[in-house]
Amino acid sequence: MKRILCYVLIPLLGMLTSCQKNQPKESKDMTKLTFTEEQASSMSAIACLEAQGDLERLEEAINKGLDSGLTISQIKEALSQLYAYTGFPRSLNALGVLSEVIDHRNIDSVSISTLEGQDATALPDNFNALEEGTKVQTMLTGKPFNYSFAPATDYYLKAHLFGDIFARDNLTYADRELVTVSALAGLDGVQPQLKAHVLGARNMGLTDKQLLAIPQSLYKNVGREEALRASKAISELLGTDDEIFLKSRNCVDLKSYWPKGQPNVNYAQYFTGNSYLHPMQAGVSNVTFEPGCRNHWHIHHGAVQVLVCVYGRGWYQEWGKKAIPLIEGAVIEIPQGVKHWHGAAKNSWMQHLAYTTNVQKDAYNEWLEEVSDEQYNLLP
Repeated sequence: MKRILCYVLIPLLGMLTSCQKNQPKESKDMTKLTFTEEQASSMSAIACLEAQGDLERLEEAINKGLDSGLTISQIKEALSQLYAYTGFPRSLNALGVLSEVIDHRNIDSVSISTLEGQDATALPDNFNALEEGTKVQTMLTGKPFNYSFAPATDYYLKAHLFGDIFARDNLTYADRELVTVSALAGLDGVQPQLKAHVLGARNMGLTDKQLLAIPQSLYKNVGREEALRASKAISELLGTDDEIFLKSRNCVDLKSYWPKGQPNVNYAQYFTGNSYLHPMQAGVSNVTFEPGCRNHWHIHHGAVQVLVCVYGRGWYQEWGKKAIPLIEGAVIEIPQGVKHWHGAAKNSWMQHLAYTTNVQKDAYNEWLEEVSDEQYNLLP
């Protein structure tokens, strides 16, 4: 698909700051999300993929958004706004994709009138962008904000972003913050801004339910890491003990792609710390150890156990021998009759797959004493 790199800054700035000639519409509540759940999910995907510059997937997301009832005006406004967060190149590239999507859908003049949606209400002749933007920024942050270190940037934020752009009412303040949070979740290294805009989204009217829907939408339509970034920022705002999305998706953290499983209650008496079990096919189990968790010394009688470390860092040790590091990709074959233990390192989760081979009749596990803190703490 041809990519349109339309670096035409003056027309875009004119679109953002000019007073349109259309008749003013009835005023709307700017602190209400105007999207349906399906539309909000699509808009989250559009914003996140714009931020990442993923134009192939953005094309698909825009088509889904239009099918869900988002208007061209809403999507165009969101992509235009995002130049302030992701830069002009990605904003303009994304607008080029939107233009191509419209062309390729072969929409007739009657249909496109409905799909286009309403543009922003004309701003009054006496509109004071700096004054209005200062009010909006104060509302978003919850208190007056002055970036005295860089006065010019402070002015751009107030007068242009929160003044000129946020005054355009084809998206509400709540709509715009959903867009911003979703976009920032697509970028690594901007966690302070993401956390600030999660709070801003709440101040601008997004409900907790609507906030929690963002990581779910990103998980479904974009990816795991993007969803988990959003979830972490949202869960910190809501004051939960654990990341909401990690719990709902049964994950360990941002980097593990293996399910955490359920608490290993049937064997809890043989573990120090908490472990989790996720049965898989063909007799394979994924066992997850929290940091510091290890099982007791034990012996497999009548069977050979195989461990494959798939995430994190831990230890395997046989009686009378040095401990062997368990890192991703490590494979340990444990002969029958050998006394041993395995578990996580002190500061890392560890997940391994476990299965048995050469299983004889009447095979069983013999559980022995726990690995003492003194023994375990000798390991780095």
